[in-house]
Amino acid sequence: MESPQPQQQQQQGPKKRGRKPKPKEEKEQQQQQSASKMKEGKKAHQPSVDEKYTQWKSLVPVLYDWLANHNLVWPSLSCRWGPQLEQATYKNRQRLYLSEQTDGSVPNTLVIANCEVVKPRVAAAEHISQFNEEARSPFVKKYKTIIHPGEVNRIRELPQSSRIVATHTDCPDVLIWDVEAQPNRHAVLGATHSRPDLILTGHQDNAEFALAMCPTEPYVLSGGKDKSVVLWSIQDHITTTATDPTKSPGSGGSVIKQNKPGEGNDKAADGPSLGPRGVFCGHEDTVEDVTFCPSSAQEFCSVGDDSCLILWDARVGTGPTVKVEKAHNADLHCVDWNPHDDNLILTGSADHTVRMFDRRNLTSNGIGSPIYKFEGHKAAVLCVQWSPDKSSVFGSSAEDGLLNIWDYDKVGKKVERASRSPSAPAGLFFQHAGHRDKVVDFHWNASDPWTVVSVSDDCDTTGGGGTLQVYLLVSHVQMFFVRNAMLFLPLESQNSSSKQCDCED
Repeated sequence: MESPQPQQQQQQGPKKRGRKPKPKEEKEQQQQQSASKMKEGKKAHQPSVDEKYTQWKSLVPVLYDWLANHNLVWPSLSCRWGPQLEQATYKNRQRLYLSEQTDGSVPNTLVIANCEVVKPRVAAAEHISQFNEEARSPFVKKYKTIIHPGEVNRIRELPQSSRIVATHTDCPDVLIWDVEAQPNRHAVLGATHSRPDLILTGHQDNAEFALAMCPTEPYVLSGGKDKSVVLWSIQDHITTTATDPTKSPGSGGSVIKQNKPGEGNDKAADGPSLGPRGVFCGHEDTVEDVTFCPSSAQEFCSVGDDSCLILWDARVGTGPTVKVEKAHNADLHCVDWNPHDDNLILTGSADHTVRMFDRRNLTSNGIGSPIYKFEGHKAAVLCVQWSPDKSSVFGSSAEDGLLNIWDYDKVGKKVERASRSPSAPAGLFFQHAGHRDKVVDFHWNASDPWTVVSVSDDCDTTGGGGTLQVYLLVSHVQMFFVRNAMLFLPLESQNSSSKQCDCED
């Protein structure tokens, strides 16, 4: 069998991680880089990335109740928590999904790992402070490898079934995998790729990053270069094939219909396919991210390179219900809907900011201003996500190598202005500075409160791979909420001695 086309393309060399710059932006980026170098020369007191990392490392025992650093052989573009497998006295065991983006010498893979999340009283400060950033963590162990047809740009898990995940790659289709039923594969050169359990078709051009699973129904949402948002119901496939005698035996709960020769997607080995419930048009450029309304499977929103935030309602048609024409001053990369308050929506952009919108303030004629702009990143924001543990808390990661934790309840309050360091942006109460390059993805752990997994592209500092980190924010963070205080890792070296961490009463 011939190797799939995505793998053939990869032999030309690995693609750049994170957001791919458009050709028209390349000159602008070069000019910006030159300007940045000039500014760095003028501001000699600004700490370098390595200096910030060294400072952060010295504070690790103070900032975290537990931290695991895992050096990856290959870069990863996505990381997600799976189901919790075991609860024990000293640590919990949980599935972890990540990807391996190779250079073509071996196939790209979707990795299912087991992660041991250590409880605070067990995680000794000596262990936390003495981790080796060049080593693999004993707490993260590979459980299964799926050979993926093309690189894995995005992973999302289905809330209704812990064993089902969706992936985006460089093609128009969304691939659905039953990770428990899939066989474990050995990723060697020339190996055929694994067969997806279902292929979702409907895009007319590549769909690489925008992918979401509905929290209330088995629905999948995607956006792509064809400027459209596509909606599927996995239940449609289950309903139409549940009584089909051709479904494969021993699939462990997956409903798999064998296609006739010549049907389906050739690069996915003629796997079963499913068409969309709806195709929604309204963007004028690539759709970069999508998300569902937490309380409705029919409502969702999307953002794209046209700087627009669009709200959709499948019950009233395939056109926008609300379209904010200028949500940011540049491309939008990410969006998330508050699971605790479905009026609040976060967006992140190449303009370095995170903005929060209240959908009650948005109108159908495109008018709507954010209720707040969070300005703490120094580069494009790649990922935003609300915390499952507190309704006003969210995280944002960016190409500046930082993962910022914010609390919008603290914005503008006198106690915040008094307790936080003068250089800290409003609402920012914690910074994770353990990555030395762009943080391409992160995910809050819904099973273990205040636990986060994040992944970065650290090719230049880790010998060609990436860095996966799992950490539990120090228990003082929760006390600070009650006391209206703030935990903040400073990044200005000249102030480091006076404001390292407000951890004392």
